[in-house]
Amino acid sequence: MRDEMHFGDRVVRCFAERHENLWQMFEAAVAARAGEDAVITPHGRLSYDVLRSQVERLADALGSRGVGPGDRVAMLIGNRAEFVVTFFALVRLGAIAVPLGMRLREPELEFILNQCGAMGLVFEAGKAGDLPAPETIPALTLRVGLDGERDGALAYQELVEGAPPLSLPPHEADGDDVAVLLYTSGTTGRPKAAELTHFGIAQQTRQIVSCLGLTAADRGLIAVPASHVTGLVAVMLPMFEAGGGVVLLPEFSTEGFLALAVEARVTYTFIVPAMYNLFLLQTDLRDYDLSNWRVGGFGGAPMPVATIEALARLVPSLGLVNGYGATETTSTVTVIPLGDIAGNEASVGRVMPTVDLVVMDEAGQALPPGTPGELWWRTPTTVRGYWDNPSATSENFVGGYWRSGDIGTISPEGYVFLHDRLKDMINRGGYKVFSAEVENVLMGHAGVGEVAIVAQPDSVLGERVHAFVKPAPGAGIDLEALRTHCAPLLSDYKLPEALTLVEESLPRNANGKVKKDELREKLG
Repeated sequence: MRDEMHFGDRVVRCFAERHENLWQMFEAAVAARAGEDAVITPHGRLSYDVLRSQVERLADALGSRGVGPGDRVAMLIGNRAEFVVTFFALVRLGAIAVPLGMRLREPELEFILNQCGAMGLVFEAGKAGDLPAPETIPALTLRVGLDGERDGALAYQELVEGAPPLSLPPHEADGDDVAVLLYTSGTTGRPKAAELTHFGIAQQTRQIVSCLGLTAADRGLIAVPASHVTGLVAVMLPMFEAGGGVVLLPEFSTEGFLALAVEARVTYTFIVPAMYNLFLLQTDLRDYDLSNWRVGGFGGAPMPVATIEALARLVPSLGLVNGYGATETTSTVTVIPLGDIAGNEASVGRVMPTVDLVVMDEAGQALPPGTPGELWWRTPTTVRGYWDNPSATSENFVGGYWRSGDIGTISPEGYVFLHDRLKDMINRGGYKVFSAEVENVLMGHAGVGEVAIVAQPDSVLGERVHAFVKPAPGAGIDLEALRTHCAPLLSDYKLPEALTLVEESLPRNANGKVKKDELREKLG
């Protein structure tokens, strides 16, 4: 490790040995693993040498049509092999990849494509109906459709199969150059485009591989969207850093996940706790040979202790690892060390090797261990800022630190605990209520399947505690039962004062976090 200066004036602790850019990472994996599986899907496999051939042909085809260094090219592609091919083709050209979530609709796509000034878009034909009209996105001059020519778009397959012999050399990107724009799933206002750099991603993949002991023998399954920071940076790219295989699940279902995990001999995943809970509710895990599965990352929400204990019994090979991070930190900044989760279930882990954490009060003064405050992170993986958004950049990035907006503590032993989001903390007549604390207690009730606590506006107290609950299958539940359950475990001012029962699952973003802004809107 050594200290280095990046992005003008940030001094950060780094791995001295790493790839300088993502194309170097890709070429090193191809050189070491040419004939081995690089990408596995339910529909087929690509070896590293075949993957490279497709990447080079697509890069040449896009480059001959004007895509070059610094150009933004959006990717409206689900979890399929073409996502990997397109991503590395853009890396080879020095273009900036802009992965987009498949659930985005026309107004959202119009905003994002204009905000980043995308000149190109590679999209699945099934999303053609959601694309903005050409006149609303004038900078977008190149469209490529994955499933055949459509509405004037070039056909992806023809570009990959019919491109001329490779003529364009790879672009040698500087480490501090932006490689990817990922739009944050903010709960208020327009999404912001986090600038992920070659340097930051290289540091993060090196860090994940080191902390989780990943090797070329590993196969990482992406069950969350590959367009999200977790799928892209916590699973896909570490597999290329290690020379392992990337397994892509197009659409999550418990049976589909488990069948693919068995068939592809998956060893590594990073998914949300709700998925693990579904495995236990909907299947008998003993029916599946999951003996290869050894690292099960999770984040975005707490994991019930009962779930952890059940997985330990049913999949004894699996080491569960809680992790915490954000798009702005290029994925994880803390992890529970492998084999250390027993007794530390409430923690999101210890800071990773390159990471500095300070717990700050409202005046910007560091707090002692055990005292709750806002978590500020300084790490080489912290993004440069937000694309074309200087006000948001200056507000959220201070003195080389990213202000997370999360309230947490760090124990004297170095374990980090999350308590709440600053905006999710409820101020009930001057008493502060951490919604996450109440949620964790409620999840211990057998009748609760999913829960979210939000502030309900109140003319007297300012805010009251309101619970949204999806009952567990076959369970009946009411407010009095919840209050009775919580009473021995929480102060009286933290008890839920109103209840909304919901039949459908709570609204969540791509990383599994509940969209509390939508729930607040229901309360007026």
